[in-house]
Amino acid sequence: MALEPVYEGESTSPAGSLKAGAVVLSPDQQRLIGIRGAIVSKGTGARKIRTTGRVIPDDNHLYRIIAGVDGWVESFDNNPPGILVKKDQVLATLYSPDIRAAQQNYIGFVAGVERLRQASQPGDLKTIEASASINEEQLRLLGMGDKQIKQIAAKHQAGSTLDLTAPGDGIVLARNVSAHQRFERGTELYRIADLQHVWITADVHDQDGQLPPGTRAKVTVPELRRTIEATVSSATPLFDEASRTLKLRLEADNPGLLLRPDMFVDVEFEAKTPSGLLLPAEAVLDSGLRKIVYVETSDGVFEPREVEIAGTFGDQVAIAKGITDGDRVVVSGNFLLDSESRMRSPSLSTQASKPAMSPSTMPMNRGAKQMKANQTGQAGKMRDPVCGMTLEAGDVAFKETYKGKMYGFCSDSCHQKFLADPEKYTGEKGSHAMIVQDLAANNHD
Repeated sequence: MALEPVYEGESTSPAGSLKAGAVVLSPDQQRLIGIRGAIVSKGTGARKIRTTGRVIPDDNHLYRIIAGVDGWVESFDNNPPGILVKKDQVLATLYSPDIRAAQQNYIGFVAGVERLRQASQPGDLKTIEASASINEEQLRLLGMGDKQIKQIAAKHQAGSTLDLTAPGDGIVLARNVSAHQRFERGTELYRIADLQHVWITADVHDQDGQLPPGTRAKVTVPELRRTIEATVSSATPLFDEASRTLKLRLEADNPGLLLRPDMFVDVEFEAKTPSGLLLPAEAVLDSGLRKIVYVETSDGVFEPREVEIAGTFGDQVAIAKGITDGDRVVVSGNFLLDSESRMRSPSLSTQASKPAMSPSTMPMNRGAKQMKANQTGQAGKMRDPVCGMTLEAGDVAFKETYKGKMYGFCSDSCHQKFLADPEKYTGEKGSHAMIVQDLAANNHD
């Protein structure tokens, strides 16, 4: 369909003079190419953000069991990574000479406390109980649980082993013990996480809009086809230079331990877009160097406007400059408008204004240019002496004068062959040979 370009200075519509690149379409033409417009208005909206996230343990419910003494692993239970353990469940049995010494000190202190309780006044009991707690803490620092401490206090028997127990319910994330393994003080023996409450780090971008703390999100496990709810935490998102995204932290309850550490999930938010001029993203034509929208300035007249984008929010863009509130912009069919405008407008397409090259404007050598100047207005047919082609006046590409006679050529190739050996094509070389032959024949006679 032929569109109707309007150039600067022309007045083909009631609106008068229009800017370069404007295109005029009748209502039938608009319906044919599917022109659809929208009114620009200020406001805020909400949109859905879909991204991916990774499950990590909640650091507030993560237990790292560290060795308090140097020793050896005497035995350990069947508790590889991934298994669920209960609070006070025995994980491993450790041996160390320091363990026996600590237990003996504790037994002696307990025996002394029992004697003091019988002879002490009621006001002294608080001091005695505080001293007992200090000795119990020393055993806990070695890794001993409350159950084993009570057994030692009741039986008054010391040993060289220590039962390493789980500090709470959870799943074993790491186990760094093996049979008869030697370990040093400070070695991490187990890492256990309570997965009733987990964190999820979601990848978001700056242009995704505002996601304040407390924003609700849907978390879906694609493989299990299960969905749970999560909440944006108050922690400030950290920037990841590898993925060039912000790591937004979500908090979620984990019923049935559905989510496991390092599991990838789908996250969906509903974010608010900032206040301003909002447009559908399809209304903006981005050429890389600039961004264009087409505004209907009057009935059937569409004018290109260069705009500045303040941000992209999914299927909407915020406009900072270029259009105003109330403008009607094209959101569908703008590609055809832009193609016609760029092809027809002198300011957008310089190639359309260049004249086509004709034989009269083709480059000629110095001799041909001089002959063209001397022979301006000469008409008639000429014969190319090299290829024998009969040339009209307008078909002569090059001209050359040789011994007072002008020759025309159809191409540069024929012209160069002539310059290399003019006598071959002018007939002089052939005439000279015939004269020599006639002289030789006369002398023979």
